[in-house]
Amino acid sequence: MRRTLPIFLAFLVMGFGDVVGPLVGLAKESFALSNTVAFTLTFMGFIMFGILSLPIGIYQDKKGKKFILLLGLSIAFLGMILPTFTLSSFVILLLSVLFLGAGATIMQVAGNPIMRDVSAEGKYARNLSLGQFVKAIGSLSGPVLPVLAVRYWHADWKIVFPIYGAIVLLTIISVSTLKVEEKKYEKSEPASFRSCLALLKNKYVLMMVMAIFVYVGAEVCMSSGIPLYLKEQFGINIQKLGLLGTGLFFTALMVGRFLGGVILTWVKAKTFFVVTSILSIVSILGLYLGSATIAIIAVIFIGLTFANIFPLVFSITIEHMPEKTNELSGLMITAIVGGAIIPPIMGMISDLTSSTLMGFLVPMAAIVYVAWTALINLKSA
Repeated sequence: MRRTLPIFLAFLVMGFGDVVGPLVGLAKESFALSNTVAFTLTFMGFIMFGILSLPIGIYQDKKGKKFILLLGLSIAFLGMILPTFTLSSFVILLLSVLFLGAGATIMQVAGNPIMRDVSAEGKYARNLSLGQFVKAIGSLSGPVLPVLAVRYWHADWKIVFPIYGAIVLLTIISVSTLKVEEKKYEKSEPASFRSCLALLKNKYVLMMVMAIFVYVGAEVCMSSGIPLYLKEQFGINIQKLGLLGTGLFFTALMVGRFLGGVILTWVKAKTFFVVTSILSIVSILGLYLGSATIAIIAVIFIGLTFANIFPLVFSITIEHMPEKTNELSGLMITAIVGGAIIPPIMGMISDLTSSTLMGFLVPMAAIVYVAWTALINLKSA
């Protein structure tokens, strides 16, 4: 536990990257933005997954995982320090989110494999699962901290930045003092841009990479759009209560990831993939029924059913081509850039129709595609 604690802290910091979603509604009110402009926050937060994942993975072969993890933490720290001293404009917030997104990307590339290096024999899978659970706690802090700040501390939502900064600094110190013996593995040839991109010629790989792309986009659409939806449909104040929906969403994601680990001990992954993706579609439909009570229940079920889609797609794809683990991992982490591309489309549709509810058709379409990939995988089982 002593050796893994610094890495668990790093997973907690990775979760801070998800604060981008809840910030959309807060930034829209604070800076008087349109939906389209507000959703550029998600673009800045996730675009780095598309830009950095592959080159950082290749660079990691040369410099080592601990170095890359510290690099990611340091960049994320810079993103927290900037708005701590001044947040006078939306541009500064965008820059902060860009640094946080870059740091989270780099940490994702290093965090999963370094957990193997610090885990006791036979404990890697368990520790990695716990790491994802801890990451979910970090994600949940995004919607919870602003509410606590406004309601109980009589502070502004911007207090999240110095709080996150202090935790990131503690993590940097903790990881810096950690002694890591990085395991080396024999490879026929190192992963490269060419070997990674060549895999996209495989129709199955392309289908699954796109599933990651649209799923992450749908998840960010939910965390970003739920507070706006609650205010527009039911008059809930975003500063005080509007993040309730997002908080429930992230809590449900956290609980769902824990439950998924239990369920997958007796249900096959491909079967569970179909069930959870279909239930996700049904849950989104609950937002259209016009009842505040049903909407809150729907938000909870969206979180529960979304929770395991990413790890299911990831693990099923790796199991399909285990000899290409490094290349596939690089491609699927890169596909997280969907969190930058899909939400602005939702914002534009919301503006064009003057309805956040209509914007939810975008994540709905994304999950329909995910369900289609799940059915194809089940047929090939």
